[in-house]
Amino acid sequence: MTTEEPVPNGTEIGNSFKPRALQTIGLGGLAVGIGDFLDGSIFFPLYYGITFQQVWWGPASGIIGRDAAKAGGWNTAIFGIFMHFIVAFCVAAVYYLLSRNIPFMIRRLVTSGLIFGVVANYVMQCIVLPLSARATSPAAVLSEPVGSMLNSIIGHALLVGLPVALIAAWSAKKGRQTAD
Repeated sequence: MTTEEPVPNGTEIGNSFKPRALQTIGLGGLAVGIGDFLDGSIFFPLYYGITFQQVWWGPASGIIGRDAAKAGGWNTAIFGIFMHFIVAFCVAAVYYLLSRNIPFMIRRLVTSGLIFGVVANYVMQCIVLPLSARATSPAAVLSEPVGSMLNSIIGHALLVGLPVALIAAWSAKKGRQTAD
C-alpha cells in the first residue's frame, strides 16, 4: 500500500485501520520533538543572531515569563527544551485522537499530515502563545518577518505534521498486521 492509497470505508480493513496510542504518541512525539528542536536550534540562531540558550528561553517564558526565563540562564533553557518536548507529545496525542476518529487522516496521511502541521502552527501562534505568560498577540503572527513565518509554516508542515502522520499510519498498519 502506498502512503496515499485509500483504504475503503466500511470494510474490515477500513474499520480496523487505526493507530495504536503508545506507538503514535511515543514515537510521534519523539520525532516531532527532535525535528522541531533541530529546526529551532539551527534556524533561530542563524536568522535572528541569537544563542542556542536564548532560543530555548522561549518555551520556558510561556510558563514563567520572559524576564524569569532570561534570569534563569541554562536552567530555564533546559526547562524550555523539556516544555518543547511536552508540547511535541501533546501534538502527537492530538493527531492520534483525531486519526482514530477521522479515517481520512490515515488514508491520506501526507495531505493530512501537512495540513495538521500548518494548523498546529497556527494553534500555537494564535491560541497557545496568547494565553501563555508570554502573552503574544495573535496579530504578532502577521508581523513576523517573512523568513521566520515561512520557516514556521513549512517547518511545522514537514517536521511536525508529516512525521506524526507517517508514524500514525505505520502504527495502524502494524496494528492491522498483528490482528491478522
